[in-house]
Amino acid sequence: MTTMNVIETRPLKPLFLSYLFPAMIGMVLMSINILVDGIFVSHGVGPTALAGVNIAVPIFSILLSISLWIGMGGATLYSIALGQNNVERAHRIFTLSFFAMIAVVVVLIISLLFNLQSIAYLFGANDSTYPYVKEYLYIILLFGIFYTIENMLSIFIRNDGNPKLAMIGLITTSILNIVLNYLFIFVLDYGVTGCALATVISTMTGAAVLCLHFFRKQSQLKFVRKFFNWADVKSIFAIGLPSFIVEASVAVIVILFNVTFLHYLGDDGVTAYAMVNYIHTVLLMMFYGIGMALQPIVSYHYGAKLMNRVTALLKIGITTALILGFVIVFAAMLFPTQIIAVFGDNTTEIREMASRGFVQFAIGYLFLGINMVFAEFFQSIEKTRLASLIMLLRSILLFVPALIVLPIVFGANAIWWTFPVAESITALLILYYVKKNPKTISS
Repeated sequence: MTTMNVIETRPLKPLFLSYLFPAMIGMVLMSINILVDGIFVSHGVGPTALAGVNIAVPIFSILLSISLWIGMGGATLYSIALGQNNVERAHRIFTLSFFAMIAVVVVLIISLLFNLQSIAYLFGANDSTYPYVKEYLYIILLFGIFYTIENMLSIFIRNDGNPKLAMIGLITTSILNIVLNYLFIFVLDYGVTGCALATVISTMTGAAVLCLHFFRKQSQLKFVRKFFNWADVKSIFAIGLPSFIVEASVAVIVILFNVTFLHYLGDDGVTAYAMVNYIHTVLLMMFYGIGMALQPIVSYHYGAKLMNRVTALLKIGITTALILGFVIVFAAMLFPTQIIAVFGDNTTEIREMASRGFVQFAIGYLFLGINMVFAEFFQSIEKTRLASLIMLLRSILLFVPALIVLPIVFGANAIWWTFPVAESITALLILYYVKKNPKTISS
């Protein structure tokens, strides 16, 4: 039985779960993997080196946002083509997506390498941290193409019915990165260079593991010679835009939160938010993993015009997100101090501020899942404008006014309410729109 037959005939809940757990584990590992470098550099090289590595970290967000933009856009069209039993078009879409991403990333990396010092200072480097930023960033950029290749392959392999291998590739990268960081920093004393090499080598190895999919009998992934089509290029970039907005907005949100906390609560407020944000980074990826699990099977069923199964999958996704949201809220209310303590040893005042803040902040997870699932769902069925609007509402259009107004009206503590207010209003607007336009999710 082919992968296509399995997707069409398998009961929806087991089918969704078979994609959900690998996707969630993979996304969480991706978020944790970036933090590993900072942990090892902090203990093995020193605080100035850590500052240098942290300044260079946004490059991962830039590379990830591009691979998600083109990868998710292409993968959606790929699964729709498979659902339509148009395998030749699926081959063309995969090939076009792969080489379009290579072209964009190569141009970007060359530009960054030729302006390395300017980029480093733009990211926040100074004379003391620049040597470390340069040392780390140069190697990461030189081999950055492999980071985007690994992420794109994991997306397409998940869409090609092999979510377990996509997860195994990311697990391989994470474990090897930890081992190599220890070896290069603590044993061989390579410093920040060793940290960068560990990241590069582990990523290349993870990508190599993912390439095993091409030898799988059921694999539909195949490179073809004739693939270029301007209409497909436009569709890929248009459909993938919501995924780009998600990743690109993360950096903007963190910066705006930092500035606001600094203004109202000083350095202690920034530190308290940083502790909460460590947790939020992992939890956000878990919710994004629900969407990543939903996308391949929704796009396939949409292409096959099995709309009853499409709407049923949406309900399963929303239910899953709500369950996860309630679990997180209960955990935050019952164990806020214990959760915050895991992420750092700070003064009692900062820990208490972070603990109180996390309880209020966590309410947003009740609504975040609804927003992420609906956005991913609309993206999966080519309703890109709706998906992009959802992402812009929750991350910019509602978030920024809430961040400005809430602390002015209700005091500094209300900064923590920004996330739940923006997410809850977005969710209510989505539900109102869907109620008024039920055909949006059934046609």
